[in-house]
Amino acid sequence: MTRIGETERAELLSLARAAVRRAVTGQSGPEIPGSLTSLDESRAAFVTLRTAAGRLRGCRGEIPAARPLPECVCRVAAASALDDPRFAQVTEDELPALRIEISVLTEPVPIRAEAVEVGRHGLLISSGWAAGLLLPQVPVDQGWSREEYLEGLCMKAGLPPGAWEQEGVELRSFEAEVWGDEDAGTAHDTAEEGE
Repeated sequence: MTRIGETERAELLSLARAAVRRAVTGQSGPEIPGSLTSLDESRAAFVTLRTAAGRLRGCRGEIPAARPLPECVCRVAAASALDDPRFAQVTEDELPALRIEISVLTEPVPIRAEAVEVGRHGLLISSGWAAGLLLPQVPVDQGWSREEYLEGLCMKAGLPPGAWEQEGVELRSFEAEVWGDEDAGTAHDTAEEGE
């Protein structure tokens, strides 16, 4: 999969911010700039919203890949603001302080638990109707060991502790390109003025 250049990263951050702003203010999604047409490959992505203090404010994603990356980023950015069941919808007053992080995922592949590398691998677990996903930055942020990461994944999926060791439970990994407002310099200001 093609890596995303710095210019495209800044543009995708601006696009995500515009999508959040327009969703929160009841408008239709932003127009995707022609400069992003080079990213027309279908990719899975997540958008994470945080407060100025760094607290999680919303996170939604789309996997497997189903649409071109810019379109996916628009959809999941809006969903992060309005459709994360863990939080109330983002309000217009919150918009100036929101920090945005984008994670673009590789295709998930089967992995053995002992091969999981904290900080490198995002994980998906599934068993019957139960499924859960954690992005690769989550165990790093939480200071988890590999086993704590696997247990956290089980908890996220609503599975019992140690389910990752049981037969019939599918464990898959993916990697992610992750960047946010802190990595893009003035992307936040540009996005606020854009459209």
